[in-house]
Amino acid sequence: MNQEKIIIKGARENNLKNISLEIPKKQITVFTGVSGSGKSSIVFDTIATEAQRQLFEGFSMFIRNFLPKYSHPNADSIENLSMAIVVDQKRLGGGSHSTLGTITDIAPVMRLLFSRIGKPFVGYSNVFSFNDPQGMCPECNGLGRKSGVIADDFIDHSKSLNEGAVQVPVFASWEKEIYKSTGFFDNDKKIADYTEEELDLLLYSKPKKFKLQIGGTTMNATYMGIIEKFTQSYIKRDIKTLSERTQKLVLPFIKMVPCPVCKVDRLNQAVLGCKIQGYNIAQLSAMEIKDLIAFLKTIHDPIAQPMVQTLTERLGHLMDIGLDYLTLNRETDTLSGGELQRVKMVKHLSSSLVDVLYIFDEPSVGLHPRDVHRLNGLLRKLRDKGNSVIVVEHDPEVIQVADHIIDVGPQAGSHGGEIMYEGNFSGLLEANTLTGRYLKKSLPLKTTYRSSKGNLPIRHARVNNLKNISTEIPIGVLTVVTGVAGSGKSSLINQVFLTQHPEAIVIDQSAVGVSTRSNPATYTGMMDHLRKAFANANKVSPSLFSFNSKGACESCQGLGVIYTNLAFLDGIKTPCEVCGGKRFKEEVLAYKLHDKSIADVLEMTIEQALEDLKQKEVQHILQTLCDVGLKYLTLGQPLSTLSGGECQRIKLASELHKRGSIYVMDEPTTGLHMSDVGNLLSIINRLVDGGNTVIVIEHNLDIIKNADWIIDLGPEGGKNGGEIIFEGTPTQLIHAEGFRSLTGEFLKESLTVNQFAY
Repeated sequence: MNQEKIIIKGARENNLKNISLEIPKKQITVFTGVSGSGKSSIVFDTIATEAQRQLFEGFSMFIRNFLPKYSHPNADSIENLSMAIVVDQKRLGGGSHSTLGTITDIAPVMRLLFSRIGKPFVGYSNVFSFNDPQGMCPECNGLGRKSGVIADDFIDHSKSLNEGAVQVPVFASWEKEIYKSTGFFDNDKKIADYTEEELDLLLYSKPKKFKLQIGGTTMNATYMGIIEKFTQSYIKRDIKTLSERTQKLVLPFIKMVPCPVCKVDRLNQAVLGCKIQGYNIAQLSAMEIKDLIAFLKTIHDPIAQPMVQTLTERLGHLMDIGLDYLTLNRETDTLSGGELQRVKMVKHLSSSLVDVLYIFDEPSVGLHPRDVHRLNGLLRKLRDKGNSVIVVEHDPEVIQVADHIIDVGPQAGSHGGEIMYEGNFSGLLEANTLTGRYLKKSLPLKTTYRSSKGNLPIRHARVNNLKNISTEIPIGVLTVVTGVAGSGKSSLINQVFLTQHPEAIVIDQSAVGVSTRSNPATYTGMMDHLRKAFANANKVSPSLFSFNSKGACESCQGLGVIYTNLAFLDGIKTPCEVCGGKRFKEEVLAYKLHDKSIADVLEMTIEQALEDLKQKEVQHILQTLCDVGLKYLTLGQPLSTLSGGECQRIKLASELHKRGSIYVMDEPTTGLHMSDVGNLLSIINRLVDGGNTVIVIEHNLDIIKNADWIIDLGPEGGKNGGEIIFEGTPTQLIHAEGFRSLTGEFLKESLTVNQFAY
């Protein structure tokens, strides 16, 4: 038996058409093909699932009760599997208690370092954790933030007290006036000119007595700073005890603000007093990775050397993977999908295990073209240690690094599920497959640009690493915001611009609902129109035509399958014997619309439904789904069975049929095959030609080439980013001189050389 290959026979999972293939071990194998062609069905639903299932079977029955349960993939046989480690784009849990340092296991080593050589000694390593009661700040319980108010909401810095600088809507007039009567302040001095001590007294002073002059008499009164008074009156009280009118006035001002005691450091004052060469653990955790490595190399204490070596090695992996701009205190739920996936890789790079099967799901997501070569280096490093690497990918630069390529197709859904090509990269270029043809194609640079119909200003943006920048988004054109990862693109658009323009329709990478009860018809709102059409045609209630309501089969509650829990053995699901998997009661299936039951309609593909269903509202939604390349899906296909690219496009389709004047898209090419980028551009251009303003955050050079206007941030990531280094058209970008735009360099290179056309 040849154990140097993973051998799959008769794979039929999802849309796979009884395929058989051999995957070489200890090589990099890249799976290509359009979204929905069957790549994920082979790699994740067949190979990864069976590898995990067999691994877990080696544990005791007791342990298996606590592990995920994997059923047998639908295949005749899968041979020669190794232990699989799946590095996907799924979000990590943990909330605000989870940081880059905790998920990479760098934070525990840092805590150990401080417990050994930090001065003065305050305790063992656990006290340096903001998740431990002994270490956390008692004021905010280790969150670094607590409910409070932002000073700028309550004072106008351009005014003096006499001019009405105190502007707290819930304070009575006499409460605002009292600040002028304290004698503590120069009432004609602008707040902007206050010293730090004066501003602290005005805003945060604890209760203190003063003599209040009223009508020629003097009385004792109590003074509190504006924010202290608001906090005592409203935040520290049960909000429900306030009148409804007061609640409405107060709630808009209560926000999560930095903890006044630990100043976002999360730890108690004793722990923050323990330092190494003048820095406490919070200060080191707030350093960018590259600066932290430089600091660690200055520690020469022999006791610290094993910890310093481990820290520099792990931090070095973050550098190598292009995340040098991050900090260890960065909360994981603020990381992008691409950043998260690269962080997950770091955990495995220091492993000495060999003959492991590493499986990556589009690891180039969120990477600027400049950084893709770093990713390729990491994939090679894993392979060269004696591991097998399988990658699902659309990026030509990553496909090129493969030792072996498997192209799946020819199209998607029922038109996919076949192996179109197996071999090396040069062979793929000659193959007559969608991937092979599009590798040699490159969209031309747009040279005629739409004119702006006005501007949407962004003023003094200072969020995260943005350096007080101002710019304008032109109205009625396609603006593409570019720059390396960490340069400030998302901060500028998703945090600053959207705060100022909340009416914008946002199509981002957040997950769509992926329960088995959600499908294209329900998610896009099409199901509401279908239910009404069936109800009107049959003179009955619309709720009968919902498998989540009155129409649901009582045996399976509208699921179409029966789940049987077999305790420590794999659970099984079988089609419901009563409804035959159709989800509806028999009486509901008797009602027809154009000779079709509601179950018949849900079994139609979007392409078929576009021909058969003539309702105007339904036609519009169906056409949008076709436009985003999803015509092969059925109306009733559970969203839980869709790939990442399909999920994003269904979200795009559900937003496109709404009416809006501003659209913001965050890396819409994620999960898209090269052949689909042109379709996406057509949709975007149709939106702009319809009078909308479209803003796209993107690394894809074909999208950048077709912008009317480019805003390029950089020059690098983190503290070396946050500046606008170019604004103009694509033509102006490639001819600009006197500054270094990484985007401009790669755009120019893509136009002068087609490295794959040989």
